[in-house]
Amino acid sequence: MPKLVGKNLQLAQDILQSKDSYLLDQEDAAGLDRIQVLDSNWKVCSQDPKAGTKVSIDALITLSSVKLDEGCP
Repeated sequence: MPKLVGKNLQLAQDILQSKDSYLLDQEDAAGLDRIQVLDSNWKVCSQDPKAGTKVSIDALITLSSVKLDEGCP
């Protein structure tokens, strides 16, 4: 699993898809239940599984993010 924290959400998705990983879940790290409509306007605050973890291509990956102008909680 690559390190995605701090990356633009769209770039993080592109990285995962380039590794044939398509089971992605996204959530609002601020806890406001916002939907990430334009992924390029968000940054990744946390990921599950963590970077460096060995995962299969069918594993569910969750990316928690906030808008670019917000700080991670």
